Amino acid sequence: CRVCGFGAWLYSFTLSCLELKSTGTAHHFAFLLNSTDYRILRMDEDHDRMYVGSKDYILSLDLNDINKEPLIIHWPVAPQRRTECVLSGKDINGECGNFIRLIEPWNRTHLYVCGTGAYNPICTYVDRGQRAQEYIFRLEPGKVDSGKGKCPFDPKLNSVSALISTYPFILYAAVYIDFMGTDSAIFRTLGKHTAMRTDQYNSRWLHDPTFVHAQLIPDSAEKNDDKLYFFFREKASEMGQTPMAQSRIGRICLNDDGGHCCLVNKWSTFLKARLICSVTGSDGIETHFDELRDVYIQKTQDTKNPVIYGVFSVSGSVFKGSAVCVYSMADVRMVFNGPFAHKEGPNYQWVAYQGKIPYPRPGTCPGGTFTPNMKSTKDYPDEVINFMRNHPTMFNAVYPVHKRPLVVRTNVDYEFTTITVDQVAAADGNYEVLFLGTDRGTIQKVIVLPRDDLQTEELVLEEVEVFRVRSFFMFPLHFQQLYVSSVVGVTHLALHRCDVYGEACADCCLARDPYCAWDGKSCSRYSANQKRRSRRQDVKYGNPIRQCRGYNSNANKNTLETVQYGVEGSTAFLECQARSPHVSIKWHFQKENSDRRREDDVTLKTEIMDAKNISLSSQEKI
Repeated sequence: CRVCGFGAWLYSFTLSCLELKSTGTAHHFAFLLNSTDYRILRMDEDHDRMYVGSKDYILSLDLNDINKEPLIIHWPVAPQRRTECVLSGKDINGECGNFIRLIEPWNRTHLYVCGTGAYNPICTYVDRGQRAQEYIFRLEPGKVDSGKGKCPFDPKLNSVSALISTYPFILYAAVYIDFMGTDSAIFRTLGKHTAMRTDQYNSRWLHDPTFVHAQLIPDSAEKNDDKLYFFFREKASEMGQTPMAQSRIGRICLNDDGGHCCLVNKWSTFLKARLICSVTGSDGIETHFDELRDVYIQKTQDTKNPVIYGVFSVSGSVFKGSAVCVYSMADVRMVFNGPFAHKEGPNYQWVAYQGKIPYPRPGTCPGGTFTPNMKSTKDYPDEVINFMRNHPTMFNAVYPVHKRPLVVRTNVDYEFTTITVDQVAAADGNYEVLFLGTDRGTIQKVIVLPRDDLQTEELVLEEVEVFRVRSFFMFPLHFQQLYVSSVVGVTHLALHRCDVYGEACADCCLARDPYCAWDGKSCSRYSANQKRRSRRQDVKYGNPIRQCRGYNSNANKNTLETVQYGVEGSTAFLECQARSPHVSIKWHFQKENSDRRREDDVTLKTEIMDAKNISLSSQEKI
């Protein structure tokens, strides 16, 4: 069984693999015995389907009945191509297959799918039918085209893509576009526009990048201002220093047609800035989490201002650590509107450019708010094009909200690698729940609560071991389920397991899980439609004294107390399993003819010597 235990970090109990499966909150799928690498998932809400890309296969699952037999397309490479790949020495770890790396909806009836093609990327169209009830899922014959600039040659290299739904569709991809994996580019293909890319082998633009995420974020009500943002990490170096990892946010205008002279068929609006995620020690020195691992864009009512969540880890081997930082689009735009970075030569450090900025400002979109009379980037003057080629980097960096990480982990044996965020409405307010994947195959469910002193309180609600592999991918929540993919299969998890918090109101309240509330009989899924008198939930403070009167007969002002009596000189088995990581448990011994109670550590087996009574107190940790 590959879906394994529950519990761990702050919990004092665990659920085994079989116990977790018996709750009905987690299901694992390993669809094909001869396939691996179920990396790509794509939700299709119109058809209620989920598409899965693996090695040589494309699958279609019914979201209404995930256990139903999937529709399967077998799409291997030709035997001759596989032979050529093996002879080139590229099959050390089984890379000479067709690893699906891109699945995008093309229209209401077709998907656009690309695979590595045994180091010769290929793309095609998949007919998914007009309606879900048709159960059509097949390759379109004779419609295979090149995947260069859309999909990597090497399945181990990350790529990100965005299919922009203008007509005809335009595909933007950040990808390595050569056999050896040395030429990285942000590429534009398909559609009526000419193929575009970043400046080739120019380390000022891209230097050994690892691409993480791509997202269209509008700048204003004017469509010509729309920009596509890319998140990646790359190597950067100062004078005489060894190149170090730096995290970046880059952007391009969607209507960029390239320049002239030195930037023909190359982006003339590409800019990038550094993303900072760091903590300051007592000595004033910053510890940087330099390596961006994953990004989640939380949509808001204002489409121009989503919230950006980034997961970072520490580069180097001095210590292991990771963090989650949150950024605002207002701060991002302020940096891109600020000074450009300038460097005279290899022996100079980066400084803010002090010269005259040409008009229109480099990075501005043609026909937009500030350039209404310019219809194309090909109309930009030579000085703008030359400036762009040599100054793609902003001098200022983007700092997180409140200038500090939201979550930090140091001195632990794992790192965060992926993130998904859910907005949850609870009885005492709205909360953002973070699902953080780790490199040991677990997912932590975390909330961060604001405090009155401008500080925050982090709560780890649960930790679930999903795979016994180091690398996996999480996807946006759908139908109150979290979908996770890895080399061994796909797992979908319910967002809550309220019944594991125990059978008492206090246990449910102390869990402080915004998904769960005491309904008068059990700890169950919270619903805003329930009668207020019958539900008990306190996420912010977790105060069972206030919430659970009437459900705990021994409740008093400070503790919830249970009294257990023993026989003098005998041995008793005292079992107490905390159902919340936010509970402290203390045993109190009161000797005969004494009014004073002595506090001892918790033990599972305690010998009762001259004891009048033993009481157990459960209270919130402070």
